Formats: sequence, structure tokens, C-alpha cells
Amino acid sequence: MLGESPAGAGGAVGERWTRTDARAKVRGELLYAADEPLRPCLDVVVHRSTRPHALIDSIDTRQALAVDGVVAVVTGAELHARFGDKLFTGPAFSDQPCLAVERVRYIGEPVAAVLARGLAPARMAADEVVVEYSELDPVHDVDKAVAGAPFVHDVLRPSIVFGDLKHLRGKRDTNVNYEFTLRRGDVAEAAETPDGTTVREEFWCPPTHHVPIELPFTAAWRDGDRLEILSTTQTPSYVRQSVADLLGLPLNKVRVRTAPLGGGFGAKMYDRLEPLAAVLAWTQRTAVRVTASREEAFLLTTRHGAAVTGSMTADKDGRIVAATADVRYDTGAYADVGPRITAKSGMVATGPYRIENVSVRSRCVYTNKPSAGPFRGFGVPQVTWSHESLVDELARVRGEDPAEFRRRNLLREGDVAPVGTPMHSADFVGCLDAVTDAIGWDTPLQREEGRLRRGRGVAVGIKAVLTPTISNAVLQLNQDASATLMISTVDMGQGSDTIMAQIAAESLCLGEGQVRVVATDTDVTPYDTITAGSRSTYHTGNAVRRASEAMRDKLVDIAAERFGVPVTDVKLTGDGLVSTQSQERASISELLHGHFGARGTTLTTEAEFTTTWMPYDHETGQSEKVTEHWFAGAVAVQLTVDTATGRVHVEHLAAAGDVGRAINPKLVEQQLTGAAIMGVGHALFDRLVFDEGQIVNGTLLDYQLPSVLDVPDKITPIIVENPHRTGPYGAKGVGETTIIPLAPAVANAVRDAIGIRFPELPLTPERILTALAEQEAGS
Repeated sequence: MLGESPAGAGGAVGERWTRTDARAKVRGELLYAADEPLRPCLDVVVHRSTRPHALIDSIDTRQALAVDGVVAVVTGAELHARFGDKLFTGPAFSDQPCLAVERVRYIGEPVAAVLARGLAPARMAADEVVVEYSELDPVHDVDKAVAGAPFVHDVLRPSIVFGDLKHLRGKRDTNVNYEFTLRRGDVAEAAETPDGTTVREEFWCPPTHHVPIELPFTAAWRDGDRLEILSTTQTPSYVRQSVADLLGLPLNKVRVRTAPLGGGFGAKMYDRLEPLAAVLAWTQRTAVRVTASREEAFLLTTRHGAAVTGSMTADKDGRIVAATADVRYDTGAYADVGPRITAKSGMVATGPYRIENVSVRSRCVYTNKPSAGPFRGFGVPQVTWSHESLVDELARVRGEDPAEFRRRNLLREGDVAPVGTPMHSADFVGCLDAVTDAIGWDTPLQREEGRLRRGRGVAVGIKAVLTPTISNAVLQLNQDASATLMISTVDMGQGSDTIMAQIAAESLCLGEGQVRVVATDTDVTPYDTITAGSRSTYHTGNAVRRASEAMRDKLVDIAAERFGVPVTDVKLTGDGLVSTQSQERASISELLHGHFGARGTTLTTEAEFTTTWMPYDHETGQSEKVTEHWFAGAVAVQLTVDTATGRVHVEHLAAAGDVGRAINPKLVEQQLTGAAIMGVGHALFDRLVFDEGQIVNGTLLDYQLPSVLDVPDKITPIIVENPHRTGPYGAKGVGETTIIPLAPAVANAVRDAIGIRFPELPLTPERILTALAEQEAGS
């Protein structure tokens, strides 16, 4: 339940404040990056590879340069001659050039960049670039890539951006760029338990695309000896460092600004358009802008396709005693942050269960396809698809209720997870009970209705927050009692500006609208690792709370001096500062005016919040503190399967997440709902289809997404609050919590309805009809 506010708090936390950007958004007044007025820019369009794997023999740019309006055509070879191997960037391995150098590694890779006065001539000229190739053998299948040659890269060079990847070393003659191993107990012995039951299966999650409404955009220009960038990025601090390294500039010579993002979900992280825009603006000494089309956005990044071979064993008493998972992530031609995803998801690949014997092998594998990167859930939905299907099947094979079977085996407060880290503030049982109660799990179900078959399903999810990471906050309190908060968390629709304003207002007893959050600008706002992984409420929120509490302490000191009393006698309330002895009062505005002797003055504080971890043992994956905190969530659904069409229709979806404490319950409910609806897409529709490395459905005409007609008839978001001891007012993140178990919950309900277990996503009508036909033929 919602905890009480600490003494002297302002009552902002727990309130349903309206989003700070709501009015501007609904009026169409909010400026996104591509809407901002800029100095005149040349438009950049790239010519893309038509081969999945090939050496570049020659690039003929003469016809492109002859197009009216074209200023320059630049190739990767020219940039490599200027910048050398610094042209290769990436958060894990320095493996990706902004323009291909010597060879291409996927269909659609940028080969040459056209700079022109206008988008139309740039596009026309890009089509006129002629490239001659010598084709190399490609590798498209992740398991063939694991087995050996052809190799996508000759040599792997770690970039060492993140603390948890410092152990990376250079490799050659392999497509496996990273491997995480988790071992605990003796799986082989436990699997032979007398009267035990074992289930095993091969699962597949296809690659998918993020499809944010706002398309990627980057503009860059020189300002004397400095470079300025305006970009749709979730990682402005990373972009600044990456571009500074690339150009050989000190950090204070690179400025990165963002605007509110029109969605991200991981698509706008790390190295996307920024390196290309930066090198072109720097070398050509001109302002440029790169605007990705919808079709090009499909080529920039995807969610990892993942194959998982898994098994689970229960003893005669229904206790899960052993679990295995062999996970292969298809990271495409470039690693991106795939190694981090491989480890962070591998550590939870056996689920949120008390299992003493586990064996996990999680690998990140190159193939000749577009690069895969972070996506809402950070790789965990792919392994959850496996373990929640397995545990459900294990319960059904044993003749047990799937919810009760999970309840018996779920981790509880203080239990040690298979990775070796104790559980805290992760109420899996509470989430499970909440969603099953919401859909009436134990009530009678009308299973057949004409050609419809009805079923119920449930699944539970676990994820570790990204650790270690760093957040900073600077707070400026104005003399009129308004405040300005400077952070580098990017609001991309999740409402972080509102949440951070509430956290700051809580300590300072300020009201709605009194705290303004400044848009990210690396010249102004302090360092933040990333806006991703549901880390911002906890990490940036803690930095904001510390900064606002430091501000409160400053006000108390000033008031104590004014009142002539000890600081312990002064309290900050919604009416200002008050002496508990003399009852003398002063508003914040009066206090600061009296202190500085002028209007319009400011008081400033700053704070940093850094999380720590204990690096896992690379032989066993064990760590006493592998994460700062855990996410816990559950989803239950009731649905129908139309046996004539194969269509699945969700009647009721209940989604619960343990958020520690809800800073803003309205925004939490929206996040729980939004993540669940996105998960419905992954369960029933989303998948990228490749033919020999070529995306065949890379447009919104062909890539199927759920529409308003596919939204469940009823959605019940449920807030579970189990305060975290070090969270800001007990809070944790929420944005990924319900997408993690959504797809298996749907599949488990389909299994309940028609008796068929599907190991491959999505559950398309064609797949269901084929399975029903096979079931009928077999019977």
C-alpha cells in the first residue's frame, strides 16, 4: 500500500499531477527536434548497400555529383583516410563505421553520403551512386553463425564504454562476440530426481522493430572550433563522448541537445545518425541534417531475434529443482549493446523462481543483417518467452493449476536469485495474485462458444535494473519560489519531466507547475548514463531528491539565521519556513529576497547518484549484488481463439507491476498499460521477415502492428507498492515491467483454449490454423 510521506514533505509524491507537456502536445505546440528552427542546412541522404556481405571494389560518384543542387558526395574510404580506426564506433565493440569501409555487412548499410541543397536532389543523387562489389559468403542464421565461418568481422575491438563490459577482450575468427555463463548447483543430477517431471523445448522470438512515431533526426554544425548537435537521442551524454572521441575534441567542444522525443523504446540510443552528421559537418565545414525515412528507420536498429533451448524439472512435490537455457541473440552485423543485453538477460533466463540448480549459456552472435540493439525490456522478453512457457507446460503436464504452481515456486523477499543476489522489493506473488484476481482466475469459464474457444493464461516477469550507472542533477531555486531542474534524462513520452518535478517539489513543499525541467543540453545539463532500462525514476530520481534535500537544508540554514534560532528549530512547510519556538514565518520568496537583498536571485544545489555492483564471476555468473534493484511484474489474460480464422481476441488483460512506490499513479498506470499493449503486438503481430538478409516487410504497409481494433476489450493496470529501501521515496521504474511477461501470458491462454503449445512468436492466424489442422489430423 502507499506509504506515508516523511515528516515535512510537501505532498507532491503520490499525486496524479498532469503531465508537464500535456497542453503543448494536445495543441500541437510541442517542438520535436525536426521541428526546431535551424540555420540553413544541407540535406544528407545515403546510398545503401544492395549486398549482405561483399568487398567494395569501387564507388563511382560522378553522376551523383552532376545532379543539380549536390554539394558533395563522401565515402567511407575518404573518412577512414581522415579519421583512421576512430571512425569505427559502438558502445561495446568499436565495429561500426558511419559509412562502410572496404566491405559491407548487411543489405541497407550506408556506403556513400550525398550532401545537397534540398532533400529531393539528395535522394536523386544517392540513386546515381554506382558501387561495384565482390561478393562474400553471408551468414543469416544465428545457429550457423555460432558454428563458424563465414565471419562477419575479422577482428573485434572492445570500446570499453561501460563498467560492466571492461573485461571484454579482442577476438578474431568468431561470430560470437560475447558469452555469459550462469551456473549454480548440479543440473544433471537434479534433472534425474526420482518421480520428477521434465519439459524441454526450442523457442524462437523473431526480430522486431520499435516503430516510434517520431522518425530519427540529427542536425550538426560547426560553431568556430566547436561542434553542435541537435538529435533525437536517448543517450546525449554518450553521444557527446562518442563524437568527441571520433573527432579528437575535448568534451567542452561538443554540444549535444535534445528535444522531447516522440517515442524511443530503445531505437534512439547510442550510435545512430550522430557520427555521420558529426563527421560531415566537421569535414565539410557546413551545417547538415540527416532525416531518416520510415523505411530507413527499419534499417537503423531492430530488437534481437533470439533462439532459446530450455528445460525445467520439478520434483514429485512440485518444486522446480533444475532449469537450463541456451540463448543465442542475433545481434546483426554490429554488436551495438548486444553484449550487455546478453548478460543482463542471461542472468534471469530461468525466471523469478527458487531454483537451486541452473545452467545458462547466453551468447551474442553476429549475422549479416541490420544491427540489433536495445528494445523495451532489454532482451528479457525473449528469455521470458521461454521460461514462462516452460513453467506453464510443466504445471499442465503435472496436472496442476499454472498460477498455483508458480505461486509455490516464486522468489520472495530475502530469497537468493539463481544469479546469487538476494531479492528485495520484488513482490512477484503480489503481482501474480493481483492479476489472477482481476480476471477471475478461479471463476467458471465458458470454454466454447460456437467456433470460439476461450482460455486464460498468466505469466510472471523479472528484470534487473541496469547497474552500474550514474545520474546527476542541478537544482536552481528562484527568488519567487519557482525552481528550474537540470537533468539529462530525456522525456520520450514516459513522463519523466513530470516525475522529476514531483520528486523535487516533495522536499521543497512546492506545488504543481512550480518546478520546470530543462531540456537536455550537454552545455547545461549534467551527465546521465542513459534514458533507458526503466532506470530514470530510481537513478535520476535519487539525484533529484538529493539536490532538492540539499536545497531544503540551505533554506533552513538561511531561515535559522534570519529567525535567530538553531536549524533544528526550523521547518519547511507549504507556507514557507517556520520557527517551531517563536512561530516566526517567512515564505521562500521573502526569505531569499531578504537574504540576497534583490529580486530575481537564485540559489543552486547539485547532487550525484551512482550505483555500485559486484562484478559477476565469469565462470559461474554469480554475484552477491549484480543489480541495484529488481523489477517484478505479472500479466493475466482471458481470450478467445476463432477456430475458423485463427484470430486471437483478448477479452481482458490485467497487468501488475511492483513499482516500489508510485510517484504519480496516473503515469504508472499509463506505463503499465502502454507496455502491455506493445506486448500484445509482439505476441500476435510484430516480426521482421528476412529473405537472404533482405527485409521484405520494412514499411508500415507491410509491417503489421496492432490497431485500435486489436486492443483488449478491457485492460486493468494494477499498481503494487513494495517500497525499495534506497529508492526515491521508495520508488523504482515501471516502463518495461508488463511487456516482459505479456507474450507468454497470451500464448499460455491460447494453450489453455485449444491445447496447443506454440514455441515460436508471433501467434499469427496462419500459424494457429496450421496447428489446428495438424491437431485434427493427428486425432
